[in-house]
Amino acid sequence: MKPRTLTRLYWALTGLFTMLMLMDGVAGILQVADGQAAMHQLGYPVYLMTILGTAKILGSVALLQPFFRTVKEWAYAGFAISFIGAALSWALSGGGVGMVLPPVVMLVALLGLHALWRQYERRDKSTTTLPEYTSAEAVSVS
Repeated sequence: MKPRTLTRLYWALTGLFTMLMLMDGVAGILQVADGQAAMHQLGYPVYLMTILGTAKILGSVALLQPFFRTVKEWAYAGFAISFIGAALSWALSGGGVGMVLPPVVMLVALLGLHALWRQYERRDKSTTTLPEYTSAEAVSVS
């Protein structure tokens, strides 16, 4: 894949993913009625929506920032745990395929996005060149 294509694809998909997570996070913080109904159906307290909503907003910001690689890795892990937990919660509560499938699809999208990010990072590092010095230049003191 060409570097420019990779960059555009990575940022377009990251933007789309984070936009969805930001909207879901805001809905969680606002505790919308549909979310409350889902929490009751799953047997979770409604205040969990605020906690997860805040985490999704912070995770989205972490995915968009280019400086702290470890923070970004933890955001990917946090989203993965959230999607796995959602899929298992719906599966174990008898939610049916219609409720289990969306978090599974988001998990697959997240894994694809993570793989794309790793490829983007490798490409970005390979295009960064540092000046080369001979051993004599490296140790000489003027």
